[in-house]
Amino acid sequence: MGIHTGDSITVAPAMTLSDKTFQHMRNLAIKMMRAIGEFAGGCNVQFAVNPEDESIIAVEINPRVSRSSALASKATGYPIAKIAAKMAIGYNLDELQNQVTGSTSAFFEPTLDYVIVKIPRWNFDKFPGADRTLGLQMKSVGEAMGIGRSFIEALQKACQSLEINKSGLGADGTGSTKLDDIVYNLEHASWDRLFHVKAALKLGVPIQSIFNITKIDKWFLHEIQQLVLMEQELKRYNLQNLPADFFMELKQKGYSDSQIAYVLSNVTEDEVYARRKELGIHRVYKTVDTCAAEFPSKTPYFYSTFENGYIAVDGKTVLSNESVRSDKKKIIVLGSGPNRIGQGIEFDYACVHGVLAAKEAGFEAIMVNCNPETVSTDFDIADKLYFEPVFWEHIYELIEFEKPEGVIVQLGGQTALKLSERLHEKGIKIIGTSFEDMDLAEDRGRFSDLLKNLDIPYPLYGVAESAEEALVVANQVGYPVLVRPSYVLGGQGMSIVINDEELENAVIKLLKNLPGNRVLIDHFLDRAEEAEADVICDGENIQFIGLMEHIEPAGIHSGDSFAVLPPFNLSDHVLNQMREYARKIALALNIRGLLNIQYAIKKEKVYVIEANPRASRTVPFIAKAHLVPYINIATKVMLGTHKLSDFKIEPRQFGYAIKEPVFSFDKFPNVNKELGPEMKSTGEAIRFIDSLEDPYFRHLYKEKSMYLSK
Repeated sequence: MGIHTGDSITVAPAMTLSDKTFQHMRNLAIKMMRAIGEFAGGCNVQFAVNPEDESIIAVEINPRVSRSSALASKATGYPIAKIAAKMAIGYNLDELQNQVTGSTSAFFEPTLDYVIVKIPRWNFDKFPGADRTLGLQMKSVGEAMGIGRSFIEALQKACQSLEINKSGLGADGTGSTKLDDIVYNLEHASWDRLFHVKAALKLGVPIQSIFNITKIDKWFLHEIQQLVLMEQELKRYNLQNLPADFFMELKQKGYSDSQIAYVLSNVTEDEVYARRKELGIHRVYKTVDTCAAEFPSKTPYFYSTFENGYIAVDGKTVLSNESVRSDKKKIIVLGSGPNRIGQGIEFDYACVHGVLAAKEAGFEAIMVNCNPETVSTDFDIADKLYFEPVFWEHIYELIEFEKPEGVIVQLGGQTALKLSERLHEKGIKIIGTSFEDMDLAEDRGRFSDLLKNLDIPYPLYGVAESAEEALVVANQVGYPVLVRPSYVLGGQGMSIVINDEELENAVIKLLKNLPGNRVLIDHFLDRAEEAEADVICDGENIQFIGLMEHIEPAGIHSGDSFAVLPPFNLSDHVLNQMREYARKIALALNIRGLLNIQYAIKKEKVYVIEANPRASRTVPFIAKAHLVPYINIATKVMLGTHKLSDFKIEPRQFGYAIKEPVFSFDKFPNVNKELGPEMKSTGEAIRFIDSLEDPYFRHLYKEKSMYLSK
């Protein structure tokens, strides 16, 4: 108690409640719902349970579907909101069918033969100086969920899903080793306290002491301690003499191949995978069916786990795979993982419409994602849904099992895009733009060289791999400079600096947080206008989705800027330059699918800042403004089933649409609210106006010069 439910790690089914307590809570919940009068629909009830005597206190009741409802729906497969809506218009539970089984009533309560663990996703790195202590006010911006046969397997999969450079719960070289720091973080409920619990157990801190500090139930602490003991046992072996049964046990506890490689040392993740394959230790896929396999399921909703299988009549070991591979042409769409700043629900929009387009084009569409908040993880969107981490090992083994025609990485943001190199190395086809061309666009230095060859203006730049090199480059291109890494989203690590001291600090911090990344240093075009374009290219022809002008000047991240569609203050000369440069870049990069280009405009001259060969966060905004299914069109172009000339694209005529960023600074009262090149907004809205005389627009435009402090 004391930590907001949205910031709490959630486990289902309940692990530490007795059956008596569980049934008592159920009865109390029903009693409370009936006490509020005529009521039909979803309801959320929260309790506090005293672990000493199992006494129960009702905390609150919300007579509506809640954040927990979405999680519970994904955890059980039971469509709570859909059933609640039908009950609200007069249906009874026994009149509604369970869609998952197709043969039972919605009156059957869901039963689980697996465990789910939900871990929130925080973005404190975007808010320097923010109080990272968790409490009564929610601070997380998203969440990830892991499904496994045991609590510890589900926990490790949830950790792998977070995309915070963790290969699981520890055993990856990222944990703290200083006892004082660990104890401090146990005493203060921070976002990473779970990892400090594991680190404390590894240093030998007694379970009782950890319980006294954190009040985390000892059952969970004992489960985490099992991981510490298994890692100590693993260190006794090398890869070749690691017993097959112990190897299987490690995988059943959720250990990734990269974690096992780290603990063994001197071996690679690929070598661990190859050895595992030799021993016949493979994932099997089980169904989420609401009824613990009591009834047949019609829903293709799966998760992976490991099991020993059974011996067939011919003496061979057979794995019980509930997912049956079809003979149809199929493609896999990689999702965007947990929502966070820079990669929000816009990318799930792209994934959903991409899946639907692939189905229309005659492919079996397979969705992979781990975010319970999204539409892409609804069981009735894709032909098959795998609720799995968008994590290399899980993706590769699924590809090995399903054998698709290829994988779409353009729609899932940086999460999917960063797996493209490994897919390419393994010879797996990337649908749409090739890895080589995407990598050229993502590598800021090489992309600037391409612009030079295309005779497209760009800010003076240089590339550095150390603070010393950065100082030389900055003095060549001239201050102020924009410091930025490659292969990131949401402006991660970007900053504008005006002198050597600021530059040195920025580069050291960036290389510490993103080791191995080259730093691009651009001359910053102070007081320039900023604009962007989204296009679809089929390799020959180009369709402009939209040209947008930002109200804020260049230097404010595009995700934090108010964007106006169509541009309101750019001359025809500038717009023609933007279109010409976009056409040149799309053809030079051999784009098959989507491309986003960002521009800076100063004194009627257009400079290209960057190009992103993927769906951008502005495509849903433009699609809703124009009432054109751009993602559907782009996906069919990627798949090669259609050319742009096959579509009749007629954008709706309207005045202007404004993309409005939404901020959550009220959750972080002590942080600097000044906007800059690193994104801080947590959402967005759309507003339509008839003309530039609209008072709302005039107010925004009047304040545009207040944004940059330097």
